[in-house]
Amino acid sequence: MSPFLILGIGVATLLILIIVLRVHAFLALICSAIAVSLLAPLPDPEVIAKAKELFSGDLALIGVAIPGPNAIDRVATAFGTTAGKIGIVIATAAIIGRCLIDSGAADRIVRKLVALFGERSCPVSLMTSGFVLSVPVFFDTVFYLLLPLARSMRRRTGKPYLLLILSMGAGASITHSLVPPTPGPLMIAGELGIDLGIMISVGLLTAACTAVVMLGFVTLLSRWIEVPMRDLADGYQDPAPLPDDKLPSLSMSLLPILLPVLLITANTVVSSLAGSADAGSLWESLAPWTAIIGNANLAMLLAAAMALFVLWRQRRPSREELSKIIEHSLMSGGVIILITAAGGAFGAMLQAAGIGPAIEELFTGEPGQTIGGVKLILMGFFIAFLIKFAQGSSTVAMLTTAGIMAALIGTPEAIGYHPVYVACAIGFGAQCGNWMNDSGFWIFAKMSGLTEMETLKTWTVTVSTLAIVGLLFTILFSKLLPLVGPIAAVN
Repeated sequence: MSPFLILGIGVATLLILIIVLRVHAFLALICSAIAVSLLAPLPDPEVIAKAKELFSGDLALIGVAIPGPNAIDRVATAFGTTAGKIGIVIATAAIIGRCLIDSGAADRIVRKLVALFGERSCPVSLMTSGFVLSVPVFFDTVFYLLLPLARSMRRRTGKPYLLLILSMGAGASITHSLVPPTPGPLMIAGELGIDLGIMISVGLLTAACTAVVMLGFVTLLSRWIEVPMRDLADGYQDPAPLPDDKLPSLSMSLLPILLPVLLITANTVVSSLAGSADAGSLWESLAPWTAIIGNANLAMLLAAAMALFVLWRQRRPSREELSKIIEHSLMSGGVIILITAAGGAFGAMLQAAGIGPAIEELFTGEPGQTIGGVKLILMGFFIAFLIKFAQGSSTVAMLTTAGIMAALIGTPEAIGYHPVYVACAIGFGAQCGNWMNDSGFWIFAKMSGLTEMETLKTWTVTVSTLAIVGLLFTILFSKLLPLVGPIAAVN
């Protein structure tokens, strides 16, 4: 069966179940994933047997996802793989968020931000925080850490809740797809042979300009669409705000947020330096240690412990009360894990259907063909968008598109600008069309308390607009600052 027909059936199944029949998102995603998996071809049994033989059957320990022996097992395997990646992080993030709110730490940070920048600049401070933190840290982690601040800022200032969460999310999303050492743009730079310094510089330039425009866009969107700030766990409400003299200090309030950021950033920096350093260097010796303490799961677990300590120090809850807080946090986090993992399984089944290679065939150029000008940038954007929309993963879309475009890109003099602009177009294209087959869609929806339709009308529209605005800036800078010359030499 054609991969495009399988894609159409999968998309139609999901939309009918969620929008028409109002089936719970978890059940709708799993049913859609199974439908796609039943239609998609199974891998060669000999390939599976060989892989299991090579890894001695101990696949879980090394994190290798091998397709199951049949269509249903394949869905379960993909579900487990996604849950393994995000389960601990989401569970600990739910605890951190609840503790930051209950202890007054989030209020302390928000009051400081309001005192420094004023109430009118709250969206700017949240967007800037997301923009900066998402360079070394994954988007999901940044969103988890900043969401309690957005909720406290809403209560403190009365700013529209939608404006605050969209500002925060948009800022984090922009740099996540453009600025190394985030894996996606790092892989694009490597595939296209672009110097990392140029990738970071041009990525930051286009990202910053896009962020300015998007701040105005989300301000307008929040005026057109009103979304209330809902309680994230049934039967559990945010406590009454504490007076200033009862709030934790600013340093203690920031520690649960900054600790995982610092640990993960240290791992990113050390691993990057170790990769280019000589054998036996200090960076190479530090890399195994930072890989442990900078692992997102451990970093977030340590941050959760610190957040619990701050809560105990400020509120002095009993063991029963503390246990109840953790239980409510994990209950809400568990639902998010289920839905997000189901979304990952749905996207993985679309990948198994071969939609990526099918799209790649549509755009493969003739050998030796050189395409230049705006056409090449538009092609990179459009291919990345199609792959992203079809299978859900921004990283897969970026890597696949970079592989396609690498064969089409000539020298900077031949195409008229530095290939870094094609890389930026790919990064923006991989953000466009963020919808229900993307785990990030469900993280935004469920962590923020939005319905599926509200998320489609707000988050999907925002990220897609962000991608188009970024594309326009990419084209503009390729004309104004082509970087053609000695600096533009491709490594």
